[in-house]
Amino acid sequence: MTVSPDPTRIHLTRKDQHLDVVLANGGRHALATGFDDWRFVHEALPDIDHAKIDLGVDFLRYRLRAPFLISAMTGGPARAEAINARLAEAAQHLGIALAVGSQRAALDSEDAVAGLDKALRHRAPDTPILANIGAAQLTRGFGRDEALRVINMIGADALVVHLNPLQEACQPEGDRDWWGVGAALHALIRDLELPVIVKETGAGISALTGQKLMAMGAAGIDVAGAGGTNWALVEGARSEGEDEQAHASAFADWGIPTARAIAEARNALPGAFLIGSGGVRHGVDAAKAIRLGADVVGVAGGIIHAATHSTEAVINHFQTMTRQLRTACFCVNAPSLEHLKRVPLLPAR
Repeated sequence: MTVSPDPTRIHLTRKDQHLDVVLANGGRHALATGFDDWRFVHEALPDIDHAKIDLGVDFLRYRLRAPFLISAMTGGPARAEAINARLAEAAQHLGIALAVGSQRAALDSEDAVAGLDKALRHRAPDTPILANIGAAQLTRGFGRDEALRVINMIGADALVVHLNPLQEACQPEGDRDWWGVGAALHALIRDLELPVIVKETGAGISALTGQKLMAMGAAGIDVAGAGGTNWALVEGARSEGEDEQAHASAFADWGIPTARAIAEARNALPGAFLIGSGGVRHGVDAAKAIRLGADVVGVAGGIIHAATHSTEAVINHFQTMTRQLRTACFCVNAPSLEHLKRVPLLPAR
């Protein structure tokens, strides 16, 4: 008798493989983020106090102390539980937001919680926590009731629905039938009482798609542009077949660079809440993301090494980014992020 493989176990094994590839510095995008194409105009005579620069921003029902969102990438249960705990503790200490990785496995099996339970909220009682599910699941039995389950599972304030068509197309066991996903997403946003934020996973959201998502009623958009982790290449790296690897390699430079995605989304959606993520390396990149139109800056791949070591390593990473962001504001005479959004930003060439 042939025994069908356990889909939950397959999912967790895949997540562990993803983490292995990223930790080995695999899956790096061939495209640059575009942040290096821009330069701030240095102010040699600032008239502000460096220590009093306000980096706070309102997000959901919270006031963040710095405009950062931890966008988690986690592996199977053993590592994911420790990583999620460290990220939550760091977010609480820093006063920044936390979005967990996909909760698909936790939803399918109670044995696969991997730290995605109320313990997360206990570790981070005073910061926004965002639940997470893939858009492809919306036509496979995931609806309002399931959304409430993943939200309540971790005491989340909002739901993130991630769009990853390129990754699914390059994943050997990926979900490639996206017929009706847009309509299902619209229905979920309509029926769910809590905010729904829609994000990409590293190929970017175009201005036109951003307009469609906001017309559906999305609470915000994370453009998640190209320039950081390339999930097509990650899937190619974990594949055992040469054909699969060759297929994925053609998409090494696919997507909308992060800086361009942010700028175009802001131009098309002047009143929308935008999260800028995708290859953000340091606080100067974060400053440029905010100047180009982001309200909050997401960081994922840049902290995964720190998250596998300790809470303190994650805290140190973001403290350095925050200091860099504060110094960037100081050197353009911006006493707050609202002022930063209006300072000169010029093409590097």
